[in-house]
Amino acid sequence: MKIYSCETHINHALDVLVAQEETFPIMEKVDEVNKLSTKCEYCDTPATYIVANR
Repeated sequence: MKIYSCETHINHALDVLVAQEETFPIMEKVDEVNKLSTKCEYCDTPATYIVANR
């Protein structure tokens, strides 16, 4: 599971991943190349983080 999130929604993304996957989340910054084309899953701003379980 991967969730793309902006700074505003990062706590929600972490909560959702932990609730659904029941595992420790891994949080990484979106690289500059993909930053403009990748949107937050909760709003329309560019994603800053990728929250994943692997």
